Amino acid sequence: MTMSRIATALTLAGVAFVFWFGTGYLFDPQSMATGFGLPAWPTGEAEAFLNIKGVRDVVTGLVLLTLLVLGQRYALGITMAVMALIPLGDGLTIVRWDGDLTAAITIHWATMAAMLVAAALLLLEHRTATTKSTTPAPVTA
Repeated sequence: MTMSRIATALTLAGVAFVFWFGTGYLFDPQSMATGFGLPAWPTGEAEAFLNIKGVRDVVTGLVLLTLLVLGQRYALGITMAVMALIPLGDGLTIVRWDGDLTAAITIHWATMAAMLVAAALLLLEHRTATTKSTTPAPVTA
């Protein structure tokens, strides 16, 4: 049961963070962008790209929250494992463009690690439940 609670807590924390970041990029993109880790950001009309990041983050949170609320924990585990590619890619982009390595590691790759831990717990939870349901009852004479 503890594994399930940890997986749920990690999922909810992740959802809260991506909602916070996402709405920040939608409503105040320039102030949010400074903490991302890249050395420069689009300005003027190109600033719209920051809103795209906001939409991506909010939708990511909605997908995870929907699967959690619907009780689709196995699908949630798979989805989180796949979506962990987003912060991996963000961190790699920061490194590629000579951004802040500390931000790449402590923000993006730490997020990826937390997502992978939650995904592993959710998938392990499913495996444990499946094993218990398919184990035959002991035969007594």
